[in-house]
Amino acid sequence: MPVVSRSTTESAWFKSSYSGANATECLEAAFIPSGVLVRDSKRPAPPHLTVSARAWADFLTATRRSR
Repeated sequence: MPVVSRSTTESAWFKSSYSGANATECLEAAFIPSGVLVRDSKRPAPPHLTVSARAWADFLTATRRSR
């Protein structure tokens, strides 16, 4: 998975609806044409992890199964 430097203003970041109320442990994601950017909400500055759309879909499927 590549790490890219990209301006955060280019992407619309969102947090999971499962994030805690105190927001101390949040993963944020943003959709881009080549896939999904992922970052720690406590460290929003680039670089960010980039995953393919397929890898993101597989991740979501796996997390839904584990519930």
